[in-house]
Amino acid sequence: MSALNAPALSLTNVTLEYPDGDGTVTALDRVTMDVEAGEFVSLVGPSGSGKSSLLAVAATLVRPTSGLVRIAGEDATVLSDKALATLRRDKVGIIFQQPNLLASLTAAEQLVIGDHLRGKSPRAAAARAAELLEITGLEGSAKKRPHQLSGGQRQRVNIARALMASPSVLLVDEPTAALDHERSESIVRLLRQVTDEFQVATVMVTHDTEFVPLTDAVATMRDGVLAAAVPALAAAGAR
Repeated sequence: MSALNAPALSLTNVTLEYPDGDGTVTALDRVTMDVEAGEFVSLVGPSGSGKSSLLAVAATLVRPTSGLVRIAGEDATVLSDKALATLRRDKVGIIFQQPNLLASLTAAEQLVIGDHLRGKSPRAAAARAAELLEITGLEGSAKKRPHQLSGGQRQRVNIARALMASPSVLLVDEPTAALDHERSESIVRLLRQVTDEFQVATVMVTHDTEFVPLTDAVATMRDGVLAAAVPALAAAGAR
């Protein structure tokens, strides 16, 4: 399959094993998942089911024991560590549960610093940051530091920062875990918006199934095994 026709994110028969005493633990068991550009997938399942392991492998932060991981058509499993870091920097946006913002930087600076590392011009980086802060509802908060922002606003900075490189894939880990209901819904709606607007392939790990209908599909993990994704609205109707 050519890169032009390939899914933005593709995992094929991915297995991840960890040493455990005299044996091994299988965190991912022959996981296969394709996510197209502009598709928003929820990933649900009990604690310890392998959701975080799947995100780590999809983000190229952990190499699988076997199987293939393709990002925008490129096989990540054969790349050197240096090439892998470049692919991750340019093609993968990661939104962690905790924003982990730098206390000394303003909201705008949190975004610009990444483009500085990518070698982008300061003017282009500043323009991109301003655009993303407006899209994420933070146009009036560009000069505020993390302690001056609410939890929901900090998560919005987190989302904007992940979009700075115009990634092909957006991987989101429990973005609403520390937020109340109203802010949680606004964050998931924002993720829906940026998935559509920027045509990224978004995978969101979530424990909050109430917002699953805002996504396109939902996939369930249990004991390292990923069930085939089903349409999110159908899954919501079955509950």
